[in-house]
Parts: sequence; structure tokens; C-alpha cells
Amino acid sequence: MSGRVSGRNARFQQWEALLHNRTKRQRRGEFLVQGVRPIAMAVEHGWQIRELLYDADVQLSGWARRALDTVRAERYAVAPDLMHELGGKTDTVPELLAVVALPEDDLGRIPVGPTMLTVVFDRPTSPGNIGTLIRSADAFGASGVIVTGHAADVYDPKAVRASTGSLFALPVVRAPAHQAVLSWVADLHAGGVRLGIVGADEHAPVDAAGYDFTRPTLILIGNETSGLSVGWRAACDQLVRIPMSGAASSLNAAAAATVVLYESARQRSAAASRQHQPTG
Repeated sequence: MSGRVSGRNARFQQWEALLHNRTKRQRRGEFLVQGVRPIAMAVEHGWQIRELLYDADVQLSGWARRALDTVRAERYAVAPDLMHELGGKTDTVPELLAVVALPEDDLGRIPVGPTMLTVVFDRPTSPGNIGTLIRSADAFGASGVIVTGHAADVYDPKAVRASTGSLFALPVVRAPAHQAVLSWVADLHAGGVRLGIVGADEHAPVDAAGYDFTRPTLILIGNETSGLSVGWRAACDQLVRIPMSGAASSLNAAAAATVVLYESARQRSAAASRQHQPTG
């Protein structure tokens, strides 16, 4: 199906609601994706694209034309002023936007095994921090991200943009509380995957470099203001800190996650190098 939207009709108002209304996103089971790289990543990783919106009044790039020709989705030619409103940037009109189906919030989407590294972000309040953490988790080899508790929305446009497409490459699952995740961890233990739970805390007794991240690991990052919840703190096998020497008393939550993820990647890379060194 294809159509043309040149005014603020019911269809446009639905798209606009996907940008600004979390409840509408959830009810409709879809969200609006802005940006060339995020849309390309959604297509590449097999997400369900329901609608493609394109600027009705410009010569489209080869990339945009290919997407319209090859992606199975309803297509809508949209007036440029409306595309500008939906695009999220004040200075440009996007040539393409996508309406994408929300995936299931199922912890079974996260790959498990002896090399798994998963990040839990507990009750984040900033969509930008969620997206930045997802981007870092993807960059440093994590197998998934879990967002727990009363939190900002993973599918908020600010979170999707901040992830720069990594949201589509990495399983990201929302869980209502720590109990659901700990039940999943218990099932993994029963199946032979001994997942260590390590929380980042500025007052922890051990530096991140002193923890063995080469084992299967669940990294916990707390709320930006209040840190880890009592429930998560109690679930930790170990708390680790990031040593700092400047005037800052703490790091932004997504920045802290990035440092811990880098340390885990560093340890795993060193261990892999040792395994491949010739003996004798």
C-alpha cells in the first residue's frame, strides 16, 4: 500500500504520537525511527518495518530509493514541512523515516553461554543515557542490555538516536523489576552458565580492574541519581569502583558503564591473546 500525506490528518497525528507519547508507542506496538544509519541497521538486522515515509518533493538518494524498492512496508509520500516536524532536527528535512515494530520484551532474546556479557541499567531517567549505554555495550562486545524498573523508554526518539543504530544490532529488553532478571539468572545457573553479578559503585572496595570479567558476567549500572537499588545491591556477587583522581566525584551513568565495558573487553582480549600464544 502507498499513499500521500500533505496535511496534519489522522495518519500524520499517529506518527507524531509515536514520537512524543510512550503509551501510544506501546499500544500500537511500534516506534518512529529517524536517521540514515538507524534505519539501515533496522533493515540489515531484520526488524519488521511497517511503514516508510519519504519526502514527496525531492530527488531521493540511491540509498533511500533502494529502501523504498526492497523493504516490504507501506510507503507514504509526505510533504516536506511534515517530514521536518517528524525528523527531530531543526536544520534539515529527512528524506526517509521508518515506522518499526516493537520487539518482545523477552529475556530469551539475549544470547547465553560461557562468553556472555550483559548490562543491566536500573531505573535510568535519561533516554540519552540509555542510547549511549546501548552504543557502548555494542561497541565492547556485550551480548545484550536489560533496562529494569520504572525507567525512561528505550524507544524514545532520543534513546534511539543516541544508540546510533546499535539498538537494532543488540538485544535490548525491558524488565519490570530485578526479580524477573534474577529468575532468569537462576535458570542460567541451573543450565550450567554461572553468571557473575557485578555492580558499579563509587564506594566499592575493589577497582574494576580487580574483577575477573573473563567469566560470564552481568554488569549492573544504577540510576543516575540514586545508584543501585537495594534489591540489586543485595544480588551482587561483587561491587566495583572506577578509580578517579580529578575533582569529579562520580561519572555519568552511561560513561561509567562504558569504562567498565572497556575493562571487560580489555581483559577478554588479553585472555584470548594468551590462549593463542605458542607454548614452549
